[in-house]
Amino acid sequence: MMAPARKKLFIKTYGCQMNVYDSERMRDVLAPLGYEPSEQPDGADMVILNTCHIREKAAEKVYSELGRLRPLKEEKADSGAPMTIAVAGCVAQAQGEEIMRRAPVVDLVVGPQTYHKLPELIAQTHRSRGERLETEFEPVEKFDALAGNRKVAGYSAFLTVQEGCDKFCTFCVVPYTRGAEWSRPVDQIVAEARQLASKGVREITLLGQNVNAYHGEPPAGHEADGVWGLGRLLRHLAMIGGLDRIRYTTSHPNDMDDELIAAHGELECLMPYLHLPVQSGSDKILHAMNRKHTFESYARVIEKVRAARPDIAISGDFIVGFPGETDADFEATMQGVREINYASAFSFKYSRRPGTPGASLPMQVDEAVASERLTRLQALLEDQQTAFNGSQIGRRIPVLFERKGREDGQLHGRSPYLQAVHCDAPDHLIGRIAEVAITGSTRNSLTGELDAKASAA
Repeated sequence: MMAPARKKLFIKTYGCQMNVYDSERMRDVLAPLGYEPSEQPDGADMVILNTCHIREKAAEKVYSELGRLRPLKEEKADSGAPMTIAVAGCVAQAQGEEIMRRAPVVDLVVGPQTYHKLPELIAQTHRSRGERLETEFEPVEKFDALAGNRKVAGYSAFLTVQEGCDKFCTFCVVPYTRGAEWSRPVDQIVAEARQLASKGVREITLLGQNVNAYHGEPPAGHEADGVWGLGRLLRHLAMIGGLDRIRYTTSHPNDMDDELIAAHGELECLMPYLHLPVQSGSDKILHAMNRKHTFESYARVIEKVRAARPDIAISGDFIVGFPGETDADFEATMQGVREINYASAFSFKYSRRPGTPGASLPMQVDEAVASERLTRLQALLEDQQTAFNGSQIGRRIPVLFERKGREDGQLHGRSPYLQAVHCDAPDHLIGRIAEVAITGSTRNSLTGELDAKASAA
């Protein structure tokens, strides 16, 4: 059998880590067709925009990018080699028909659950027949189709274990674009994790829109157990040789059960870093957001996690300017941030998402007011992050070195708390974990000196 002709594939990824994972798997599923990754869309045989619907004006950014791609596609066509353009991800799911109507330059629209069908859809497009729109939700079929060999680059990798969300927060489009909560079977996850470890991956991050809602089919021989939660899955994955570090994101406070919290204190490979969004410190706003928790219940979860793992770093998400947010509500958020004391956080101004309940709520907050509140909140969060990083000075911490640094003789790695770490170290430590004495810090990174024994090893 002749090998397929080599073709160039450019994927532009927007948004979350789930999309990063999906883009990697799209590259995998297209590799047998001869597609090789390209750093630029110029001259590419296929361009995929893997979109995210979370951020403001997400769809307009996609249309703007499609406008830039149009002359490249025309230039490629003039040379006798067509360019195929696909829009994938959550914007595709939410606005598939509109994209096909508004942007004729697009050949394919592929929802988040159906990118395993790309080879089939490409073939149909090339034959100028069949459906160009494929956005139906079929998670079981998707992961069954992607169970084959996975290419990896580097020593850290994402692994999707759960998709979708049943929470229906009033600001969020995920339930409408990713569908209901669905969890992969344990055996399938373990098989992919073993494959990653066999290829040199030392750290995996388990992904899910609501990852700690994981409730998967148990492995063979454990059918009597019923579904497994994330805590038990983590214990199972911790037994895989070669996987030194495990993380997970993103979580909901209501799904932090006792088994998962206990795992933080019992599993050495489970990194002491928890991203647990709260969104607001005001119970009135949390109710309007349909978060189904109070700030007090959130704080008690953090308290229990810190009791299990005292050195854990807490990260969070915040939205300011949600409809109806008063000065008092915002001050409750500021006080909540002071109470929890975050190691890192993400914060945003509320922006309307068409089709979500929040878009039609009364008392929309003035843009200037929301901007001023965001500036104040981010200043506080940045101070806390800077202080947390500074608290590492004088400590010796294990660092997973991932690649060469910007300076000669320097390596770049990650601490257990997900901080970037830079220090002088020999290249043979790339892909290994070594002790580093932290000597300096900024808001975004740490610097240090390598343990002498590690350098000589």
